[in-house]
Amino acid sequence: MKRIILMVIRSIFLLPYWLFRIFRLCNIEKYDAKTRYDFLHKITPIVIRRGRIQIECTGLENLPKENGYIMFPNHQGLFDALAFLQTHERPFVTVMKKETKNVFLLKQVIQILQAEVIDREDIRQSMQVIMNMTRRVKTGENFLIFPEGTRSRKGNELLEFKGGSFKSAMNAKCPIVPVALIDSFKAFDTHSIKKLKVQIHYLEPLYYEDYKGRKSTEIASYVSSLIQDKIKEKTR
Repeated sequence: MKRIILMVIRSIFLLPYWLFRIFRLCNIEKYDAKTRYDFLHKITPIVIRRGRIQIECTGLENLPKENGYIMFPNHQGLFDALAFLQTHERPFVTVMKKETKNVFLLKQVIQILQAEVIDREDIRQSMQVIMNMTRRVKTGENFLIFPEGTRSRKGNELLEFKGGSFKSAMNAKCPIVPVALIDSFKAFDTHSIKKLKVQIHYLEPLYYEDYKGRKSTEIASYVSSLIQDKIKEKTR
């Protein structure tokens, strides 16, 4: 929370303009997905720098050349999405928990990104989100979903990856991109405002030929192991 306050204070003169633009970009009939995303992609590095955070990013060359893929990162905290907004140049769509849909600014970001909002306690609604993702990925949209379902709260340790999170990729037969986040939890989930380096590593994608015939739980376990291995490599 202290770092969020620091970001706000150090951006105080730009905030009115940013908020004005964000609210205008919520008009999805007037602004296309790239225009809406590009604005968030432009201001995110400014906000991050003013929070005394440096992003170390590797593996961008691993992202599929064609759109229509789903990224599956570990989930460490509130800062995770900002790491993606800074480093991922192409528009992507997030899957967010229903608890965020009425939170100021998050509500507007959901609108700008046209995010899917999921209620994990409602099986029918969750299945509808999976169907929506499948349809949208097939049309060339990129997605970001956290397969743990909630943030770890264990630092760089992972929770179990849920097989159901991978159903959309399996149905769409699209590339699966594992992504390893390291020390992201330190940004907003601690009380420190010391200089911080957050790592984001885009790993080699799994194409349909790589995972066809596997169960969703097997894919989830394999993707989790790839991310765990990268975290261990980078935190030795």
